[in-house]
Parts: sequence; structure tokens; C-alpha cells
Amino acid sequence: MILTVVFISAQLLCAPANAQPIDAYPGPAEQLLNSNGEHFRHASDPPQSLDTLRTLYRAHGYATIWQQSGEPTPQALRLLNVLHNAEAYGLHASDYDADAIDNGLRELSAAAEAQAARSAQLDLALSNAALRFVTHLHYGRVAPRAAGFELPAPRSDIDSVATLELLARTNDTAAALAAIEPNFDHYRLLKAALARYRRLATQPDLTNLPAFRGQSVKVGGLYAGAAALRRLLIALGDMPSDSNAPPGDESLNVGLSTGIESFQERHGLAVDGVLGRRTYAALTVPFTERVRQIELTLERWRWLPAFTTPPIVVNLPEFRLFAFRSPVDRESDILQMDVIVGQSFPHTRTPVFVAKMKYVIFRPYWDVPESIVQREMLRQIAASPTFLDDNHMELVSGPADDSPVVPPTADNIQALAAGKLRLRQRPGDDNALGSIKFMLPNPYNVYLHSTPAQHLFKESRRAYSHGCIRVSDPVGLAVHVLRNADGDWTEEKIKAAMEGEPNQRVDLSTPIEVMILYGTVMATESGRVRFLEDIYGHDRKLERLLRLRD
Repeated sequence: MILTVVFISAQLLCAPANAQPIDAYPGPAEQLLNSNGEHFRHASDPPQSLDTLRTLYRAHGYATIWQQSGEPTPQALRLLNVLHNAEAYGLHASDYDADAIDNGLRELSAAAEAQAARSAQLDLALSNAALRFVTHLHYGRVAPRAAGFELPAPRSDIDSVATLELLARTNDTAAALAAIEPNFDHYRLLKAALARYRRLATQPDLTNLPAFRGQSVKVGGLYAGAAALRRLLIALGDMPSDSNAPPGDESLNVGLSTGIESFQERHGLAVDGVLGRRTYAALTVPFTERVRQIELTLERWRWLPAFTTPPIVVNLPEFRLFAFRSPVDRESDILQMDVIVGQSFPHTRTPVFVAKMKYVIFRPYWDVPESIVQREMLRQIAASPTFLDDNHMELVSGPADDSPVVPPTADNIQALAAGKLRLRQRPGDDNALGSIKFMLPNPYNVYLHSTPAQHLFKESRRAYSHGCIRVSDPVGLAVHVLRNADGDWTEEKIKAAMEGEPNQRVDLSTPIEVMILYGTVMATESGRVRFLEDIYGHDRKLERLLRLRD
């Protein structure tokens, strides 16, 4: 599913039919373009945007492309309408000077020669605003790396000049812009959710519930805000619109409790139908903040490359893995499972990055990372002489799996502390990696693996690891990733290998792209919108980068 934008070559060579003649006023536009553009550009615009505008207007003899006989063209008015309503795309109209350009164009006199310079300036300002909008819509407003995300080069480049040419002549501005947006169903679903939550934000009183008094309210308990809570849950779609209660009923009845359960499931909370402190806090988050969450997630989705082959995606705040069976993000074509990710401490967070899964290891050794050895293991080894034996660990004097195992003498423990030996856990039932790991070589030494601690998957907030990702259905994931590998890897054969010889490696015939991503809102095909905790603070950081927060 490679995102491409195709333009007819004639559009690149011919001026729009509504352009002024070449000799209309080549002076002002050319002069402005040959300056630093201070009269129509923002200081934050990259230098190459000025080159783009020079190329565009040079092809038109420096004539206006958004005006005809001194009046804005229909295309200009449609584009200005889009810029005025940039919020529909998760962007902000104030970034595109729509009001100033619109007012300036409408004030121009069609016949006034003295207005030629102003006309050229406004035309260039609209082109520059369109270029900025198109760039933001396609690539995002900030670079992923600035936000701490190690993602590949930006997805397919667009021809900026051709895009502006098309916007200047098309009668379907929306379709032209849709062609350069991310081509993901869940991006489009999230845009639709944004419109819905903007409407909800016009009713701020919906989230004004009576203050939480510190004691949870269960089914049958009294709650003074029962009627207000019912209105909120109906507005959110967590209760049917015809849900009623007897006048004056202030009890948290079964219907309300069921609505709370629906809300809790959508917000990554423990689903118990009880109005507790965390549930109350989520219920009373202003809708303007929910709108902001959606905007930030849309920004991140603009950073993603197109899915040319079926990827595996892990959304960290959702504690969820999605293994695609096709390059299209339809839920029916995706294997889904719960995962456990890194704790929220800075040194244990799972990083955001993309890598290729290349092989699988059955019954693996766990090579304990140096950071864990230094922070945790050395202290425990010193505290208990039997710690290594009790945990089936051993010291190894080399980098390979068949390197010699050495005895845990005092000298060797000192060598471990100095980084001259390494510590590993033997395969077995208590091995931290479980019975299979999925290898995607990367600088962070992060991989996917099974786990003996299955009870942790019952938790709603699953940030427990040191950075690697534990999967709840390792057999299902192995069937998926080994479906094209040599050896006819059936479910039965995979289960046998998970109980078989230690450290058996199976290479994938075709590496699988794995994307470790971070989005705190997910819109589903059913229409439900899931809001997730900002477990690593990446939303707050992105807000600061976008100058939306001090």
C-alpha cells in the first residue's frame, strides 16, 4: 500500500486557465520571491519552501495563480475554507494565516494598479500557507526524532509544486488533500472521532460531575451525580440513548454500572463497573483535552511509512500487538494480542522504533543485560550465595552461546561486576523469556518474547518489563511469523519446539517489519474510541514541541 500522488504531466507544464497573463505584473512577485520572503513567509518555514515557490511562479511567468481580474478564484476560496477549518485535520488554523489572507484578498480593487504589489504579496502568502499546510498534512509538523522516535525516513515524498498546481486548478480540494494524507483506515477513523469530540467539547458541562468524596460507589450505592453521569455516558455512547431512570433516582443502578464498564474498557481501566477514583478522574477529563490527545496521535500517524508488506505493530500505551495479515489495516486482517511493555522509569521504557524481525529462538537463554546486572543482579548475588543456582543462572566467559561456563567464584563475580563476564539464565520453566523469543536486531536490544508470568496479563496497565515486550499468545504469534518459513511450522510443531531442544534458531524466509509505536487514542471500526494513559509522557513532550504547552 505505497502512498503515491500522480499528476498529469500537462499540469506541470501549463499555467492554470485562471492565471493572469505573463505580462500582468511580473515585477512585484518576482521581486518578492528574490528577496528572503519576509513579507509572506514565516520565520520557521524551511529554506526549501522558498525554492518551491520560486519554481512554481517561474513556471507561470510570475503571474497570480489564486486571483482572476483582482478577485480570488473559486479554488482560492475553497483552499481558504480548508485553512480556516484546519482543526478538522487535527491542525490549527492560526498556523496558516487564513484570516489575514482572506481579508486581504477581498479588499483588493480589481482595477487599481497601485494594488499590484499587494496582490502579488497575498498570492504568494496563500501559496506559502498552502505549502505549509500540505507539508504538515503529509509529513507532520515536527520531526519524529525530535520527539525521541527512531522511525525510518519520511514516507513517500510528494511533489510540492505539482500539489500546489493541482490545488490551484481542481474543483475538488478535499480529494486533492486526501491523496497526500496517510492512507490508513485507522487514521481516517481517528479524524472522524476528532470531529465528534470537537462537537462534545462545545458541551463542557457534560463532564462536570459532583466531586469525588474518596469512597468508591458500587452497584446500588447512592451517588448525587447519577443523572449527570447518565447524560455523560449517553453522550459518549457508553449507554443507549433511551436509557432512563425514575425521576430523582440517585442510585448507581445496573444500567449505570454497565455504562461505566463500557467507559472503563475504552479508557484502559480495570473493568468493574464501580465509580472509583481513577474512573472518576477519567470521566471528568475535559473534552478539550481529549481533542488534544487525538490531534497528537494524528500527528504521529503522519510520521509512519506506508505498509508495503504486512507489519507487526505494537502500540505501547495500549499494551497491544497487531500482526497484519495484509498491508491493509482492517481489523479482520489483523491478529491481535495483549502485551507487557517497559516500566515507566526512564531506563526501562520501551523505545519507539522500527526494525526487521529476522529469526525466532525456541527455549532461549536469557542473556541478562549489563544494566540489569549492575542495578539489580550483583546486589542479589552478594546477598545470597545460592542466588545463581536458585534462579538457574550461570557465568559465561565469551559472547557466543557455546562459550565456556565458569564457576561463580569471588574472582569471577568481580569479573562480572567489571563487565568481563556475562550472566545468563538457562532455558527452563522459570526462564524470564519463557520458551520462545522473536528477534528483531536493533540498537536497544529490545525483542518480543513469551513469559512465565502469565498472571500479569490480567492487569489493565501492563508496564512491568525492563524494556522488552512480552506477548500473551506466543504460539499464535509464532504461527503467524513462521507461516512462510522452511519446515512447515504448524501449531503442534511449534508447541513441541517450545518444549524441545534448548536454543533452537529458525530464520524467517522474509524478514517482517516491526513497528513499536506510541498513540494514546485508537478509533476502532465499531465506532468506539479508546483513550489510553500517556505512560511515558510522550504526549506532553510532543505538546511542548508543537508549542501547545509551556
